[in-house]
Amino acid sequence: MIKILLIDDEPAIIMSLEFALEDTYETTGFTSPAEGLAALEKEQFHICLLDLRIGNESGLDILVKIKEIQPSIEVIMITAYGSIESSVKALQIGAFSYITKPVDIDELKVNIEKASQFNQLNSQVEYLSNELENKYRFQELIGTSKAMEPVYTMIKKVCEVDSTVLITGKSGTGKELVARAIHFCGKRRKGPFKVINCAAIPEHLLESELFGYEKGAFTGATSSKAGKLEMAQGGTVFLDEIGDMPPPLQVKLLRVLQSRLIPRLGSNKTVRLDVRVITATNVDLKKAIEEKNFREDLFFRINVIEIHLPSLKKRKEDIPLLVAHYLKQYNSEHNLEVRGFTREAIQRLQAYNYPGNIRELVNIIEYAMVMTAGREVGVEDLPEHLKNMPLSPSAGSQSLSLQPFVGLTLRELEEKFIQETLKAYDGHRRKTAEALGISERNLRYKLN
Repeated sequence: MIKILLIDDEPAIIMSLEFALEDTYETTGFTSPAEGLAALEKEQFHICLLDLRIGNESGLDILVKIKEIQPSIEVIMITAYGSIESSVKALQIGAFSYITKPVDIDELKVNIEKASQFNQLNSQVEYLSNELENKYRFQELIGTSKAMEPVYTMIKKVCEVDSTVLITGKSGTGKELVARAIHFCGKRRKGPFKVINCAAIPEHLLESELFGYEKGAFTGATSSKAGKLEMAQGGTVFLDEIGDMPPPLQVKLLRVLQSRLIPRLGSNKTVRLDVRVITATNVDLKKAIEEKNFREDLFFRINVIEIHLPSLKKRKEDIPLLVAHYLKQYNSEHNLEVRGFTREAIQRLQAYNYPGNIRELVNIIEYAMVMTAGREVGVEDLPEHLKNMPLSPSAGSQSLSLQPFVGLTLRELEEKFIQETLKAYDGHRRKTAEALGISERNLRYKLN
């Protein structure tokens, strides 16, 4: 429901506006500008109806403060002192529109509806821009190993349908990236993507985070709030670490998934669920069912399609590509100019088994890039446990993971390596040439 903040120094006007709008909108009124601004600090509003003259205070000054606190709010100015100058000034500062007293309720409702539509449009543009900036796309899943091929195949098959997906795999393997790839490559990509970590939120808060609550539902519930399921309407909700969800909440989630109705705490009303549900866990759910820690009926509800992510030690041939990707990222983030990792450093990285999976590799890459004093990361720049790790005589050949390339000619091998390096640098030819140790002209010749 659209939430409207009313600020006017005349209590009668506040009461009349609340009476006229309460059936369609959620209204909150204040005769004190300070109280209205304080409410904005605590709660999100969509529209504000603001008097141009509130006692000795100028509504234009208050408008500036309102936009500082909540830039996305649309403000409609209401005044008995109508003039071209004041209306133009209000619009220049950021007001959406300007109407005069006595207020025509029909005119006001038209203005509110237009402001609401404008607010929603801006929110959608901001949301899509943020997601584009974050670059959560299929390509964020890096790797060409055989172990990753089934993952890519499954993502392509499930992204355009609404079947519930369960992503399994050890911690740090990139389960959230798979969920985002399914969402942003699928038919719901224009809708929201909401994440909730079932293991990170205390049990007494998890229910309200999932389902939302009404004002007064419990101590501290000073206003109504939609849950993540409701906020994800038209899009996808990703329930991470669902294996750690407390049993009482498992029952309630199962009921929601079966009925497709979302209940808010403290309300008898329900909201129709239009959300794709993707879950993930590093727990063996079948074992958890045997130990009575996870409901079997919920397991069958969420496990319509399972995608299993391999651990990093089963896809070590992807490590050079992962290194190239994060090399670019951390050069940009930390304003570094590291050109790459030495062959010996890469061999060390590929010889390690990564109990923390990709998350651990990413931390090692960042650490080494920050620590190096040169343009290239060497073994001496790696964390101590990698520097001191004993290597078997065959470690070098094993770490190169040449098996996938056996049978290719040298020309085919060179072509594949250039293509993958170019992909890792998002098609940037100069950086690709530097990483390969050749001139940009030579790279251009080879590509042609």
